[in-house]
Amino acid sequence: MCAKEYPVRLSIGHVHLKVSDLDRSTAFYRDVIGLAVTQRYGSQAIFLSADGYHHHVGLNTWESRGGRPPAAGTTGLYHVAFLYPTRPELAQAVRRVLAHGVQLDGAADHGVSQAIYLRDPDGNGVELYWDRPAAEWPRDAEGTLAMTTDALDLPGLLALA
Repeated sequence: MCAKEYPVRLSIGHVHLKVSDLDRSTAFYRDVIGLAVTQRYGSQAIFLSADGYHHHVGLNTWESRGGRPPAAGTTGLYHVAFLYPTRPELAQAVRRVLAHGVQLDGAADHGVSQAIYLRDPDGNGVELYWDRPAAEWPRDAEGTLAMTTDALDLPGLLALA
């Protein structure tokens, strides 16, 4: 399939995670990440959203109540990424993360984006990021995207919050 055949408007609608403690994970995605609860399914599942969408994140304990995170060296989710529309909104999100005492796993400037990495209460990777305008993305001599992994000026980002 050539690039012209790919769906142009395709986007990821939501991620649904198996969690060990629904209340703890709900508090994380609501209070730390900043999503709103849109629907609760009894004591075993909940949907959360940004901007009034029906759900961006689903959480459930159907198969995982009291479970442990996957062992290192196994397959599974690497991370779920939340794209913030502006750099100041990313800064506000990072400030909220730090205010909740959540430890950062890393921070990077990828040329195309600025990103913060952390873990949810079940050990799932979470990325919070902002994309630069596409016209500013780094490209090589042939025009191919040339993403980087450089240090992020975290104090400079937080100054925008």
